[in-house]
Amino acid sequence: DADLAAIADWTASSTAAPQMMSGLPEARLLEALLVAGGGERVLEIGTFTGFGALAMAAALPEHGRVVTIEVDPETAAAARRHLDAHPAGARVELLVGNALELLAGLDGPFDLVYLDAWKSDYPAYYELIVPRLARRGVLVADNLFRGGRALDPADEDEASVALRAFAARVQADPRVHNVL
Repeated sequence: DADLAAIADWTASSTAAPQMMSGLPEARLLEALLVAGGGERVLEIGTFTGFGALAMAAALPEHGRVVTIEVDPETAAAARRHLDAHPAGARVELLVGNALELLAGLDGPFDLVYLDAWKSDYPAYYELIVPRLARRGVLVADNLFRGGRALDPADEDEASVALRAFAARVQADPRVHNVL
């Protein structure tokens, strides 16, 4: 929609790392998962400028809610402006701070969790997210491949190592069914 397009344009022209924004394909996938699954309660870890949170909020029923967490106060302020200006923004609760600390205080269940934050913390996020998922809840974790870097066992970058550990943990976890 025009409001989301404006946020995408602002993000591209006003941030140092516009590639951090969820793109249209990701937003459409999240919307489809919410609609198909009848989701009403969403958790997003990594708000950035609010594009993803608003795309999901717009796909929810009127009483649906998105809780989104952003660690950077300046980025959160930009997201807040976008949330306040969007028709679905009232469905979004923006929390500012360290997600690992904030997650411990959040009650589930969440129908969908979109994880798109500090890649090195994915294994820790996972352990805090799974108990908060609804019985048929869905966790979508973004950018597991890191442009192919995470697939290379010789890549010892902290994020690549953490993503491999995350993927192995998910694969071995009998509580979940997964698709990569």
